[in-house]
Amino acid sequence: MTSSHPLAGVYAAAVTPLDHASNLDLDSVPALLKFLAARGCHGALFFGTTGEGPSFSPSERESLLRAVRAYRNLAPGFRLLAGTGTPSLTETIELTKLAFELGYDAVVVLPPYYFRKATDDGLFRWFSELINKAVPRDRYLLGYHFPGVAGIGFSLELLARLKDAFPVQFAGIKDSSHDANLARALGEKFGSDLVVLTGTDSYLQLAMEHKAAGCITAPANLISPDLRQVWDLMNAGADPSAAQERVTAQRHLLEKYPPFPPTLKALLHRLHGLPRWSVKPPLEPLSAELEEQALQELEGLQV
Repeated sequence: MTSSHPLAGVYAAAVTPLDHASNLDLDSVPALLKFLAARGCHGALFFGTTGEGPSFSPSERESLLRAVRAYRNLAPGFRLLAGTGTPSLTETIELTKLAFELGYDAVVVLPPYYFRKATDDGLFRWFSELINKAVPRDRYLLGYHFPGVAGIGFSLELLARLKDAFPVQFAGIKDSSHDANLARALGEKFGSDLVVLTGTDSYLQLAMEHKAAGCITAPANLISPDLRQVWDLMNAGADPSAAQERVTAQRHLLEKYPPFPPTLKALLHRLHGLPRWSVKPPLEPLSAELEEQALQELEGLQV
């Protein structure tokens, strides 16, 4: 077993169900939860990047988080993570409090991404205030390290300061840096003391070889059975290479059709019969031509 932490596992960075007018489709929440749970996900993150989190107001986020919580009984044991990070500390505190009041297992929090030159001291103060005001002593926060998009992330020194100050509440990070060297460095510095959930499907085996606890990824909406096989084999001390090769091939294929939300929503509809969910502007639906091309390529890998 590479990690015994309660958050260890395979998570989908869930898409957000939206109707044709880009409004929340709360009636589709049960279908999404049951689908992800049935395909091996230990849980899901709502309102991450794939869930178009920054595009939604606090009231919209509350509506979906409440709907997901209301249908949790449809997937017993399915863990719920909420993306609550915003540039506003006050708003982040309020959303984080709400998530824990609703019974979510953890929150995943971007640093205040508008302020790209914030220092480690400033970020330490920001997260300390958030944790002290919003995270119960027995609950978990994961920092969301995505510097390529957010423009700001977590240094190893900042992670160590937060972990020392909040050894339980600051559980670890979702690492979406797509940096293999960082995956190795995190393992070397923290071992399994820091929960690391990689955001890069093609690095799952590598990350777990360096003490990562699992993954939270966009493609997990589609390829979670293979991701779960990698995770299970690693925990059993067996060789996951064949499953990891399938995961890597599918990840690289999906990367040809950015951004992920419209592509994943189109393929979930075509491959699994889920509703044809829209995306919220400024994102745009995948064109019919690219949708057909992506479908054929993905089906070709699964033969």
